[in-house]
Amino acid sequence: MATEARKKRNTEGRMSLGAHLVELRKRLFISAVAIVVGLVVGWFLSAWVWDILRVPIEQLDEQGRQATIAYGDITGAFNTKMQIALFVAVIVASPVWLYQIWAFVAPGLTRREKLYGVAFLGAAVPLFLGGAFAGWIVLPNIVRLMASFQPEKDAFFLDARNYLDFATKLLLVVGVGFVLPVFLVMLNFIGVVRGASILKSWRIALLVIILFAGIATPAADLLSMFLLAAPIVVLYFAAAGIAILHDRRVDKRRAAEFANYDLSTTDDKDAA
Repeated sequence: MATEARKKRNTEGRMSLGAHLVELRKRLFISAVAIVVGLVVGWFLSAWVWDILRVPIEQLDEQGRQATIAYGDITGAFNTKMQIALFVAVIVASPVWLYQIWAFVAPGLTRREKLYGVAFLGAAVPLFLGGAFAGWIVLPNIVRLMASFQPEKDAFFLDARNYLDFATKLLLVVGVGFVLPVFLVMLNFIGVVRGASILKSWRIALLVIILFAGIATPAADLLSMFLLAAPIVVLYFAAAGIAILHDRRVDKRRAAEFANYDLSTTDDKDAA
């Protein structure tokens, strides 16, 4: 009897507090294992990633500027390698830990909302990677501009840890910015916001995107700001278009359902 009752609770999507904690521990454990595996992968890829991130500094050196990356202490090289490995691990394991977060929340959602969430995850990962790539494209422009404020006779020495923090934060911030329009589409599909509301807010959205691009590129580099803001603006209007098309489809389906039950505004007016 207890087993049948437990099965009934599970089919209804109900879980006790203890079951929630067990489920949370399971999801956290799987995410941790994925990150540890990604950490091993990141350790072997760290030299390659570091070579890519230091390209802007090498370009300055090729242009005649005395530019190099320095390590401030004896453990600096090891700490930098570990930081790169962790950065790679979080990105490589992102499909796993994002799914685990979704799997923990999904039992409380309807079947349609679960499908929307899976589609969101499927679009969010490549968009995040695309945003990180866009950040890497503008990184040399930012480094070149900031170096231009320094007298040419002075050497341009950069602390490895500080430069790595700057580069990785830029990639992460821009990656998240590329995912936000998909988040708007998800909110529309689950009925939180209408597509018309998204489109009407385009002026505010443009201002926020420009401010976001300006913060993500901490320099007076208009080209870098444009390279970051332009694709996010395109994604925003694409999200608004998808949301509007979805709203029209939903409205037509609801109108057909009301027609089947003879519910209409004209009937209400006649009854009154």
